[in-house]
Amino acid sequence: MEIVKTENLTFEYIRRDENDNVEGITTAVDDVSFDVKPGEFIAILGHNGSGKSTLAKHLNAILHPTEGTVWVDGKDTRLEENVWDIRKTAGMVFQNPDNQIIGQVVEEDVGFGPENMGVPTEEIWERVKESLKVVGMYEYRKSSPNRLSGGQKQRVSIAGVLAMHPKCIVLDEPTAMLDPVGRKEVINAVRGLNDVEKITIILITHYMDEIIHADRVFVMDKGHIEMEGSPREIFSQVEKLKALRLSVPQVTELAYRLKKKGLDIPNGILTADELCEALKRCR
Repeated sequence: MEIVKTENLTFEYIRRDENDNVEGITTAVDDVSFDVKPGEFIAILGHNGSGKSTLAKHLNAILHPTEGTVWVDGKDTRLEENVWDIRKTAGMVFQNPDNQIIGQVVEEDVGFGPENMGVPTEEIWERVKESLKVVGMYEYRKSSPNRLSGGQKQRVSIAGVLAMHPKCIVLDEPTAMLDPVGRKEVINAVRGLNDVEKITIILITHYMDEIIHADRVFVMDKGHIEMEGSPREIFSQVEKLKALRLSVPQVTELAYRLKKKGLDIPNGILTADELCEALKRCR
């Protein structure tokens, strides 16, 4: 069974004036159907306003469909009695870690979620220890979050979700506010959760280089899914991505330009090593 499934999902934002009269309706997600299998690493791409963050909020029952259905681990997100189980199953990490961190000490913050779930105290501390080690932040367990870098704070946020033992983690542009070092720290931690812990990952991003290790990629535009495939299949369509106002990884762009100059280089180059090998074969 799919861990996440949407069927004809549509969501409309309704704008009202000061008298509560409807001024306009914006369709943010428009007839989206997709599924995610347990253990997959899924990336959802799109420029600002494409609907990807609105879609993400449906996967944790923060928003409910205007039309269509979302199931998380087989549970309909529209049913109030399912919300608690859904939020335990699919943890959420947002753009700004400062909006998620509430504790004065790192280990207390990570333990907040399990405590609210009624987990016994001894098990809470075991989960805190385990989660912080997974994201490489155990040595900072006694630190104040205010003294951490952006990347470190985001890894603490991920540890806080991880401590609740979710089957799936949805990350809504988790590196948008980070510098390149912080971005790399967070993406390495996310990959580890998927590779080692076998947690299903749904990564919402507009940074192309963050998704080259994903199993599948969905590209959104104007609320629709416009492209679907493996990273290599997606990055083999450079012109289409540019038409959707998206870039490609620098090495993919370089390979694309060299190919246009006449070099026999395959489509969908993802890494510098791949490009080097392709260039060697061109000799």
